[in-house]
Amino acid sequence: MDTWIPHLLQLLALPEYGLSTVFVVAFISATLLPMGSEPMVFGLVKLNPELFWPAVLVATVGNTLGGMASWWMGYGAHQAVDQWRHSKTHVRALDWLQRLGPKACLLSWMPVIGDPLCAVAGWLRMPLWPCTAYMAVGKLARYVLMTAGLLWVFPQGLPFINGS
Repeated sequence: MDTWIPHLLQLLALPEYGLSTVFVVAFISATLLPMGSEPMVFGLVKLNPELFWPAVLVATVGNTLGGMASWWMGYGAHQAVDQWRHSKTHVRALDWLQRLGPKACLLSWMPVIGDPLCAVAGWLRMPLWPCTAYMAVGKLARYVLMTAGLLWVFPQGLPFINGS
């Protein structure tokens, strides 16, 4: 098993396969796995400034599709959590989400709560396409603001990116 990991990392290495790497990391980071994709986007854009918009858009698509995967996981898990349905926290959270509807998916960009929020939206059987649209808007805004902000704060790059 250890032999395929270096090959996978080499295949996904920046900048040769940068956009595919951004897509994969953005997708995975939008699932319930704890991972952040912003450093990957920043690193690619810092090495290839002309890829700002392609990297942001690829990250947005990958992260939105990952959010959709979380939505589907939540949708499929609906029956598995019926016994937890009547706890106070659960009832308050469901009430809040049901009042907001798919617009709650605008918050899918947030660390810690964003990914489970997509799963809960699916569990509540909120409409997939409006949820996806709100996810995409929130995630696009996050990538534009985070990447532009990091480029502004670190105009010379970070030491581990520049090799300094």
